[in-house]
Parts: sequence; structure tokens; C-alpha cells
Amino acid sequence: MNSMPILQPASPEELASALAEAASAGRTIQLGGAGTKRLMAGPLEPAGISISTAAMRRVLQYEPKDLTISVEAGLSFSELARLLAGNRQMVPLDPPFFADATVGGVVAANTSGPRRRLYGTARDLIIGMKFATLEGKLIQSGGMVVKNVAGLDMGKLMIGSFGTLAAIAVVNFKLQPIPEATRSFVQSFATAVEAMRARDAVLQGVLQPAAIDVLNPQAAQRVGLEGWSLLTQAGGNQKMIERYARELRGAQVVEEDIIWTRICEFTPDFLRDHPAGAVVRTSTTLDSVRQVVENFPGTALARAGSGVCFGYFADAGQAQPGIKSVIEFAPEERKRSLDLWPSRGSDFEMMKKIKQMFDPRNLLNRGRLYGRL
Repeated sequence: MNSMPILQPASPEELASALAEAASAGRTIQLGGAGTKRLMAGPLEPAGISISTAAMRRVLQYEPKDLTISVEAGLSFSELARLLAGNRQMVPLDPPFFADATVGGVVAANTSGPRRRLYGTARDLIIGMKFATLEGKLIQSGGMVVKNVAGLDMGKLMIGSFGTLAAIAVVNFKLQPIPEATRSFVQSFATAVEAMRARDAVLQGVLQPAAIDVLNPQAAQRVGLEGWSLLTQAGGNQKMIERYARELRGAQVVEEDIIWTRICEFTPDFLRDHPAGAVVRTSTTLDSVRQVVENFPGTALARAGSGVCFGYFADAGQAQPGIKSVIEFAPEERKRSLDLWPSRGSDFEMMKKIKQMFDPRNLLNRGRLYGRL
């Protein structure tokens, strides 16, 4: 039973103070939010104290006319989405664990979903950030103006760092308007070759769909589809939607809320059904998506317009990540025996230097970056 103290600071200032006090005492720190990413990335190493941003839930500034918002890291992403929807605005990241994931957790893990193809990732939607260091300082990076990029690179280091460098306290987003209309289409094929040929026709056309996902037959079955399935989400005015319907020959219209909820929550649902399972994420070129997806032995899903592919394994021991791959999710008790990030790339030495700069005593979220930092 873990009896380590748990702190829940209520403001960025309290967060900075808590980090400084723990660091000055040389205590190792487990940093988190709502805990939705526990199966993700590296193991949760034992720590002297746990610090959670879950109590930091304020909306600090919202300018609908300027398409900007500033929120604390503990605000749930679902609450943020509901607030923005009132003005037909959005932060289109589509993270998994949507109902409970916090803004800080989504950013720290750099999670995104189907609409990444059109809108990008957190790096493309964040215009500013405030984070707390182990020295007790609050560092402001960027601002609330979309064109303001001063100091933004420092904030970008926090995106995808899994809390190994500092604690994200506040995030400023540039917002996107919700399209006038959206419609989603599915095309089913007997082979991956046919599905990718249809995908290529979409990518080479003048239309710019928000999402293009390909599911192999096992993945398709989990969401109520059949065969090799190509899912496309279109957005725009009514004339644009009608053009999609004409050009996506043989496509069937699907119920948007149902299908995309199943797609966005595909990983959490799979892991719920397979507690001993694992998920491998591979980043590849658009030309190589078919090869990667076909090589996964079981269930597979691809963001076919951006090159991010996911392979699902009922047994974590069967997960074999290759080049440009990580084991993104695995049971906590298995992580130390798995090579979660086998091909770290040439920039890993620089990453270690950055870790040394922020956390020279290795106190913060030890091993959370896929067991490497």
C-alpha cells in the first residue's frame, strides 16, 4: 500500500512552492493530474511525495472574439470542450480518456486523435504556457496572442515530457471554430491495398477532411464496422458536405457522435477489455502506412492522413516495437521487463542534457519518459 503524502496545490504559486519544498528536502516526486495516463509510457517509480494538479481547475482568461483561452492544468478536457462549445469553438485534440483527462495531462503526454490530420497536435494549438520548476519558479512561455512566439520554445519542451522536466501549471490555446456542418463517411474494402488506394484518392483531391482513419478488420469489428474500413470526417458548409458525398463513391454515412467516440476511446476500451495488453505506436510516412498496419499481427488502426499507426496486443509480452515505435501503453507490472522505446534517435543525448538542466538530481517523475528519463 502506497502511503506517500499527496499534495493538491490550488494555484500555480502553490504548485511552485510545493515543488521547491520537496526538492530542497531531496524528496523524489511523482507528478500527475487525474491519473488517466498511468498505463502510458514508463513506470511510476516509487517516490517520496505525490503532487497532483487536479485542484487547479480555473479558467483564467477567455476571449471568444480573439479565439484564445487560458486555463489551469487541472481542468478536465471535457469541461474545456463544453465551455467552448457554447461559442461554437474547440481545441480539436480528441485525446483518449476524454471524460477525465486533464488539460495538463493531455499536453504532458502529447495525446491527440483523429483530427490531428487537419488541426495538428498540441504544439500547433498552444500559444503560451506557465510551468513550475523544482527551484520554485513560475516560468511564462509565449502569451495570449496567436502571433506571439516569444519564448515559446521553452514551453514546447514540456509537451510530451510526461512531467519529467517541470510541472505544467497553465496552458493558453488558440481556438478553432466548429465547422458549420460535419458528416462522416465509411468505405469498406476486402484488402488493405484497396483501402489505401481510396485514401490516396482523398489525399490527392482538393477536399481537406479533418480525419482519415484506416482500421483493419479486427479493429473495424470493435467499432461496429466490417472489413478494411476507411473513415473520413468532412467539415464545412452544406455545399462542401454535398461535394464530399459525391466524390467519396460508395461511401456510407455513419452516426458521427457514436463512431468518433468509439475511435477516440479505442485504446482505453481495448485496455479495459485486455488488462494484460499493450499498445504500440509507430510513426511512419504516408506511403508506409499500409505496410506498418499489415505487419501488426492483430488489431490495428492508423491515422492514415498523418502516418501514426497503432497496434493492439492482448498480451504485452507479444508487443514488438520497431523503428520509430514505442510501447505506448502497457501494464504497470510489466513495464520494467519491456523495451518500451528501443530506437531513441540521435536527439536523445540532447534530451538527457535538457533533463539535467531542469532536474539535475533526477527527482521528478523518474523513468516516466518510456523508462529512459
